[in-house]
Amino acid sequence: MNVRPTTLPPVQHRAQVRLAPAAAFELFTTQIARWWPFRGHSCFGDNAADVVFEPRVGGAVTEVARDGERMAWGTLTEWSPPDAFAMRWYPGLDAAEATMLRVSFVAVAGGTEVSVHHAGWEARGAAAAAKRDQYEGGWPATLAAFGQQAEVEAAA
Repeated sequence: MNVRPTTLPPVQHRAQVRLAPAAAFELFTTQIARWWPFRGHSCFGDNAADVVFEPRVGGAVTEVARDGERMAWGTLTEWSPPDAFAMRWYPGLDAAEATMLRVSFVAVAGGTEVSVHHAGWEARGAAAAAKRDQYEGGWPATLAAFGQQAEVEAAA
């Protein structure tokens, strides 16, 4: 008998950057438009202009298009600068399909380790496994874009 697991494993990725945790946290959140790969990783694609974090538990995370249109990405469940933030993640979807995303920033020799922990895939229903696989491939590219901008910041 082939039994499918009821819980898909989280997507987990890490990157090290040459910034202090506070600077890495700020770049990842309030300066996200400087590095986020909007093409392919946003609701508005090439028309995306920014992502705004309301810096508090319960605050909205919202993508903003160049024309001012807004689309919810999720709701913050933790806001602990410079250590971490967590959110219910549902970019462009109904909140009932939210997964759980946590990004942490830990000081290490020479900078910060940024860790992504993305779980709760079952909320995506029949598409859960496919969505998890999509993010398994997407987070490394996103962290690479973050790392490139962090390197520019560290060199400045």
